Amino acid sequence: MADGCVMTQHSALSTSHDLIETHALVKAYGIAPVLRQVDLGIPRGEFVALLGPNGSGKSILLRLLSGLSKPTAGVIRVGGWELPAEAHAVRAQIGLVSHKPLLYENLNARENLRFFARLYNLPRASVEGRIDALLAQVGLAKRGHDRVRAYSRGMQQRLSIARALLHNPDILLLDEPYTGLDQDASAILDSLLRAAHADGRTIVMSTHDLGRAATLAGRAIILSRGTVAADRPTAELDPLQLAALYTAVTSMVTSK
Repeated sequence: MADGCVMTQHSALSTSHDLIETHALVKAYGIAPVLRQVDLGIPRGEFVALLGPNGSGKSILLRLLSGLSKPTAGVIRVGGWELPAEAHAVRAQIGLVSHKPLLYENLNARENLRFFARLYNLPRASVEGRIDALLAQVGLAKRGHDRVRAYSRGMQQRLSIARALLHNPDILLLDEPYTGLDQDASAILDSLLRAAHADGRTIVMSTHDLGRAATLAGRAIILSRGTVAADRPTAELDPLQLAALYTAVTSMVTSK
């Protein structure tokens, strides 16, 4: 663990109350470690902001939690299921939103959601109603028949949220979802994330936006050089205090 790290009881070895757990988690490429002995416990319903400089391990941690990458060592459990052995069960609980939309640009919004509904084996009788509800929720009800390639960056990201929520997952993992969004699109995404959290979903979001981390999330975890350098409830920190903590533990200055 990094010198001078700031911890709370959350980052001790997790308990059975935690929906997401990692113990002594290591990820390395060759001899180069990306994550080093990461212990985390995230209770059900918590909104966690994952912060840190580029290369600190945020994106690979999300890939590990989603089952898209295998750990070099250590244990990952999501909802009691262990990764990578029980990845199929874990993926059914997770909705993933990346800075890349992960959509088919030559299909329209409804066709995209129908395609993913088939991948999730959703009952055909309920799919159209589910699509209607999600497009309305993300503000795309009137654009459902438009091809995704005609969408703005913000509209694509809203459709990505709909895709991630399609199978009603308990967990949302978001990797830099605000990348490339203008102010209006970012505000819409804020509202969607608040609504998802209010619905009881557990959210883990990597971001460089410390202001949003302080106002949206209930907990901030700062990674530095592949370790947990700080782990604090955001209720204890205003945006300026969070920025000061970030600078202190990472030796990096942020303008956010």
